[in-house]
Amino acid sequence: MKKPNILFFFTDDQRFDTIHALGNSEISTPNMDKLVENGTAFTHAHIPCGTSPAVCMPSRAMLHAGRTLFHLEGLGQQIPKEHTTLGEAFQGAGYRTFGAGKWHNGPAAYARSFTDGDAIFFGGMWDHWNVPFCHYDPSGKYDKRILFTENFSYNNATKQIHCEYYSMGEHSTDVIAGAALNFIEKAEPAEPFLMYVSFLAPHDPRSMPRKFKEMYDPEKVSLPANFLEEHPFDFGASHIRDEVLLPTPRPEAEIRKHIAEYYGMISHVDDAIGRVIAGLNAKGMLDDTIIVLAGDNGLAVGQHGLMGKQNHYEHSVRVPMIFSGPGVPKGLKLDQYAYLLDIYPTLCDLAGVEKPASVEGHSLLPVMNDPQKTVRNTLYFAYVDLIRSVKDERFKLIEYAGRVRETQLFDLHNDPLETVNLYGNPEYDEVVRQKRTELKKYRDEWDDELHPLGKSYWSNYE
Repeated sequence: MKKPNILFFFTDDQRFDTIHALGNSEISTPNMDKLVENGTAFTHAHIPCGTSPAVCMPSRAMLHAGRTLFHLEGLGQQIPKEHTTLGEAFQGAGYRTFGAGKWHNGPAAYARSFTDGDAIFFGGMWDHWNVPFCHYDPSGKYDKRILFTENFSYNNATKQIHCEYYSMGEHSTDVIAGAALNFIEKAEPAEPFLMYVSFLAPHDPRSMPRKFKEMYDPEKVSLPANFLEEHPFDFGASHIRDEVLLPTPRPEAEIRKHIAEYYGMISHVDDAIGRVIAGLNAKGMLDDTIIVLAGDNGLAVGQHGLMGKQNHYEHSVRVPMIFSGPGVPKGLKLDQYAYLLDIYPTLCDLAGVEKPASVEGHSLLPVMNDPQKTVRNTLYFAYVDLIRSVKDERFKLIEYAGRVRETQLFDLHNDPLETVNLYGNPEYDEVVRQKRTELKKYRDEWDDELHPLGKSYWSNYE
């Protein structure tokens, strides 16, 4: 039998709770909703945060290598040859592999991963209307560069960027979806493919076609229940670009505007996803294709007085994760814990592809087939040398050991928005002790302390 096709949609900065079918009544996401209805959604999927303020870079390296945070090379700028990428594993099983959109882990790893591609962006973020894209290079060199004056209003400093062409007034979401549709149009039904379609949206700058920009009225958008004008303490991330998008204290009206635009960008991506799936259906290949939707990290947008993802609150470490298609149960919403790096071995299981020895993630297929099972009972999080956290099904312990030495303990059952810090309450002293033991267990298992950032954190922690 022909192996199933894989169509993997990856979004940038999409939080776990921004899909209508998963409980957000204020957002319109009809195509993502169909994936939820026709597949299995993991409602408690996470990233382990990151070793870089650009959290998405190590997050994407973990996704494509299937490895834990401190078992990457460096900060995830590259994926070394000894770490078999998702694309390489599927190529070895006879798949054509296609990559379009954002790739944040180096041209060499991209070249190893894909046999086809287009609209490739070797970077983190850009003006959505004028993205410097590359065409697929069969040689794998990707050595075409142009000079770019980044802040021409202030100085004449230039830098080199990977670029063959600009999108020139066409939004990145539409360019990337168009590249995916072109590949589908030329695909041979008898040859299995893996498509990786990685959008730059809804990452800021939050600009989009007028239809979507005007879709949400800021005055009608709900302010988050855990909105704060500013975070209770400066833990060392207040200077990060995300956090300076708005002044502190955070103005409520501006937060509502940012949320409205955030939702508009997600609805635009949803529309593009619908067009790609329609193209697959028109080609008669939809029933043979496993579709995955996931995001690289969450985003605060006003929650806890924060704007970005350089923290360990639920809004920043939880992401959407949906599987749909052959071999995937329909209509399941599972709350078992998962990491993004578990997608790789799960797809291997679903497609009958051998999991490479370098992959550390766990397949989620056993959980889909038996919702009583779990693959992870606790989770570990690390942000540079400032924060370490651990959580189980009820409690999350967050330890700050950078600019400030603070501790937070949240009861996620009774306080899912993480607004009541229980640390210091004698009733929870034993919980804190247990969680600190678990924290150090993960430190050792993940080789956190062997990493320069981990060494810095733990020396301050002790």
